[in-house]
Amino acid sequence: MSSKEQRRRVGILGTGDFARALAKRLFFSGYDVILGSRKPEKKAMSAIDQCLCNVQLLSVEECIKSASIIFLAVHFDNVKELLTEHVEKLEGKILIDVSNRDRPSSVTSNAELVQKMVPSCKVVKAFNVISAYAMENDYNSSSKQVFIASNSEGARDVVANIAKDMNFRPVDFGGLFAARRIEKHPLRLFPEWRGPLGFAVGVFNAWLLYLIYIYYIAESKYQWEQLFVKVLNKAICMTGITTLSVTYLASSFATVFQIYYGTKHIRFSRWLDKWLKNRKQLGLISFALISIHVIMSVLIMSPTYLSSWYHSTEITVPVNLTAPFQIKQGTWMNWKGEAACLVGIIAYVVLCFICATTFPSVTDTLNWREWRFAQSKMGHAALLLSVGHVLVMGLPGWLSKPHLIYKSITFLCSILPWITLLLKLLFSLPCVDRYVMKLRKGWERHENKCRADCVRPVKHEGYVAIDMNSGKRMSCQDACACPDDRIPMMNIGGSDCDCASDDLVLNVP
Repeated sequence: MSSKEQRRRVGILGTGDFARALAKRLFFSGYDVILGSRKPEKKAMSAIDQCLCNVQLLSVEECIKSASIIFLAVHFDNVKELLTEHVEKLEGKILIDVSNRDRPSSVTSNAELVQKMVPSCKVVKAFNVISAYAMENDYNSSSKQVFIASNSEGARDVVANIAKDMNFRPVDFGGLFAARRIEKHPLRLFPEWRGPLGFAVGVFNAWLLYLIYIYYIAESKYQWEQLFVKVLNKAICMTGITTLSVTYLASSFATVFQIYYGTKHIRFSRWLDKWLKNRKQLGLISFALISIHVIMSVLIMSPTYLSSWYHSTEITVPVNLTAPFQIKQGTWMNWKGEAACLVGIIAYVVLCFICATTFPSVTDTLNWREWRFAQSKMGHAALLLSVGHVLVMGLPGWLSKPHLIYKSITFLCSILPWITLLLKLLFSLPCVDRYVMKLRKGWERHENKCRADCVRPVKHEGYVAIDMNSGKRMSCQDACACPDDRIPMMNIGGSDCDCASDDLVLNVP
């Protein structure tokens, strides 16, 4: 058998749903596939699926002998029993573990346990994030990723080539230790959405309770039957614009921290780092809320619900020629209704464009400048238009009753957006923008006369300070500890450098 034919032959231990789907995918990708079963004489693959008529079904021992690349596609509870009998036959072969755990574990992984069972083979963790349905039916799956981990770099390359042949996108995670992280991936349930959703729900409840207080408790302005659309629409709108402003406020906070420390090399606090990473989720949540607000506003677009948006006509009917009877009838929109609709429509169209740029298929076609223009500049423009929409609706009321402006929902929900926009305007000033860009290019406000890099000693707890220029140990005061680190610096003699006056110390792990 030639080396090329040997490379194209793969074995699969198991005949379950995933094993059959994997066999079909490999066969249609040009591989010679052999299925290994403990009882091959009792199973007929062609009877289950006609596409498997060209796939050989052999015993486990014959399957291992026939292929140098073997997929382990059996339930992990049966792995030990299956592999123990064939440890010597698996020597030097590539064994691909596709199993998943019922619960995540930070102590070990299935792939690491397999490596301990068969130490003489090259165990690779891969394909566990692909479902049997996607493996069998979704052939246009170039966007689906296959995470790969193994202690053998050559084995990782071989499995990566197999994934490419199957029209998947391989992602190299490095050593087999990373299998713990890979096996946690299918067990995740929207972990990056929990914080943003919790924030949005909290803000929505706060605004809703305030609306109930001012409209039903402080004064009976609305009927309770109007709670489901009219009042909820206000709460959704207020939550949407608040979430949108928080999305773009994170970058301003990051800029403030960089200006304060005078460097970009100090890591942000954990809460700010998480906030920055959740901006996409916050933006999509705000877009969803604003979309709901648009739909509900169209449903109630009438002079009955939005009387301040329409002109009113009075019809006087004389009664007994003495007491007049007047009928008020709404007609067309006034300037407030027209302006609010126009600004709101433009803001929503801009938000739709920004949301479209978050799709992976669209993002891949944009360069960095285009993506930043859409997400930053157009995002702030959408926020400004949204504030303008609120301003048009609330300004007449603010002018007529300025002493009650602090109770106005339009005023309260526009405070945070105005803060976000003003900070963006401040940091866009040429003098400030040049300074920030200088920091982000690596310049630091403090001189490097006493820079100490934090290094953990091997044998005992603490840090030593090393001069990055000379490579010699330095003497630093306890005040020169790494930021946010509870382990103090160690005082080691040999230098007269005084680090107590330098408030910039880099924490390099």
